Amino acid sequence: MIVIISPSKTLDFSTKINTEYSSPDFLKETSDLIQILRKLTKVDISRLMSLSDNLTSLNYMRYASFSTSFTLDNANQAIYAFKGDVYEGLAIDKYSNEDIHYAQAHLRIISGLYGLLRPLDLIQPYRLEMGTKLANSKGNDLYAYWGNSITTKLNELLQLSDTNILVNLASIEYFKAINTKLLHANLITPIFKEKKGGTEKVVALFAKRARGMMASYIMKNRINTLEGIKEFKQNSYQFDQASSFAQELVFIRESVQ
Repeated sequence: MIVIISPSKTLDFSTKINTEYSSPDFLKETSDLIQILRKLTKVDISRLMSLSDNLTSLNYMRYASFSTSFTLDNANQAIYAFKGDVYEGLAIDKYSNEDIHYAQAHLRIISGLYGLLRPLDLIQPYRLEMGTKLANSKGNDLYAYWGNSITTKLNELLQLSDTNILVNLASIEYFKAINTKLLHANLITPIFKEKKGGTEKVVALFAKRARGMMASYIMKNRINTLEGIKEFKQNSYQFDQASSFAQELVFIRESVQ
């Protein structure tokens, strides 16, 4: 079973937790994107990503200082660098070494700059969302740039996995980087809803945290079956058979708002 999640805009490169690390698979593609980004002016960057002046200057400097030599001095492992709601739910600080190693084989982070990351892959600070319309040699946006490469890599992982289940816990923006027509997997997408006054709806903040919790549940409990996924019950979520479909598993809880 392979689980995919999205990255986050919030980053932490000050905390060094683990000395183990690996290198991203798509460093050549990453370096080529950096070369494109380095040609942009601050005005270009601001317009491209709708950033404030401070964030524009920060990312302008990040692209300029990007190094093709990754070390623990200038980079951090992806799983520790990304912060935010999904990663709050993931609670990586509570993982044992065995959990980390399992996640290294079964958890992947889709990235606009790095393509597909393992948890311990070193990354340098960046801002480049997958939906960014950055013109490149392959098209007008990052979906065109990455093409089928992310899908191909996931298929390779699935061949080595104990099951052909791919659990999609990524946002719509990042999941669109996968060509489902070429994906050799039993694709499962958990949906998390809040129930209030007889109405059920997805609340973005809670759904993001729940996706992180689901990813953590799968990693820490070594879940490798569909039935195992359905047994997820953290933070009062319960699998709802009546609302679910073959590839979309719905989990509902009473609203905490």
